[in-house]
Amino acid sequence: MIYLQLFLSFLKIGFFGFGGGYAMLTLIESETVSGHAWLTAAQLTDIVAISQMTPGPIAINCATYVGYTVTGNVWGSALATFAVCLPALTLMMLIVTFYTRLRNNPYVKNIVRWLRPLTVGMIGAAALMLLTPETFTDWKSIVIFAVVAVATWFRADSIIMILLAAAAGIILY
Repeated sequence: MIYLQLFLSFLKIGFFGFGGGYAMLTLIESETVSGHAWLTAAQLTDIVAISQMTPGPIAINCATYVGYTVTGNVWGSALATFAVCLPALTLMMLIVTFYTRLRNNPYVKNIVRWLRPLTVGMIGAAALMLLTPETFTDWKSIVIFAVVAVATWFRADSIIMILLAAAAGIILY
């Protein structure tokens, strides 16, 4: 039964998680933390942090981690990962198949135009979800976040920001 729940939850995340990893975070949170209590909010925040340092999208890394955590074996990991990838794989195969016919279709262009602001809103919701008292438990976390936010606003080099944030985390914690 747990395998079916795992498969359906990550299939749902794959189907309705438009806009990439950060846009999917609210749906991932509602399924894994609020819905099934497979993770705590702090564990989800840790997964997001680790996903930034490891190859692969956040949703896939999360599915792999949750699948293993919930079932205790690699099969649960593989099932959750497959489920989250299945909708995108199917959709991409369809798009590639019909690309030459659809690329100039005004309806398709209109749908894509409406999806852009929706994606920005979902990313904003994910950012607000990560700004909880559980994730920012002390002044050091808030200072690191503020410095990174200001540096990002001024378009600081992302690699330097990652290295400085890592150094600050090591020094402060």
